[in-house]
Amino acid sequence: MRQFLAANDIENGAVLGIYGAGGFAREVMPILARRFKDTGHALKLVFIETEPKASQVNGYPVVSEEAFFALDASKRYFNIAIADSKARETIAERCISRGAAPLSLASHSADFLDANTIGEGALFCANTVVTSNARIGRFFHANIYSYVAHDCVIGDFVTFAPRVSCNGNVHIEDHAYIGTGAVLKQGSLERPLRIGKGAIVGMGAVVTKDVPAGAVVVGNPARPLERKG
Repeated sequence: MRQFLAANDIENGAVLGIYGAGGFAREVMPILARRFKDTGHALKLVFIETEPKASQVNGYPVVSEEAFFALDASKRYFNIAIADSKARETIAERCISRGAAPLSLASHSADFLDANTIGEGALFCANTVVTSNARIGRFFHANIYSYVAHDCVIGDFVTFAPRVSCNGNVHIEDHAYIGTGAVLKQGSLERPLRIGKGAIVGMGAVVTKDVPAGAVVVGNPARPLERKG
């Protein structure tokens, strides 16, 4: 099963938008540009912001959402380079309802092995890896040097910061955030390690036990964050 559109699948005259124009979006735009630079088609690449603060960023136009949908285009594609998963969900549903197509993106240095299923709108930055038999939901973010190992199941709108190590048989529910350098211990087919819906795993945490929905865990081994006051 092919997870990503090839360059020749994009229609001549299409517009391709990255929602957001901040730091992460500026890292994602070159992935988009390199992926589709050799199509031979007339394509327009833009950043999209709700309220643009500049007319250009790194040589690419910045347009409002309304302007994006007003552009003369054979088809509109989009991805969302915004870390806030709830905002990502809201924007995704709105853009899809207006006729734009989600575009999954992967850096040329990302690697995918066998029998993986990846949802629409996923984003894989440089040196990310998905090994084998993983199932990944919609609008997943895998930042630089992160990996997803065998038999993992990842929900929708999950975010991996850089260098996340997600070992085999880990189940992560929707809207979870896994911080930079976090390590998720391998589970088993009979008892996968579980990260609950909306949970936050802090930077550098080593997760050896299940994390409940909505919890914030930090440290090695990871424990619930103690709130003071």
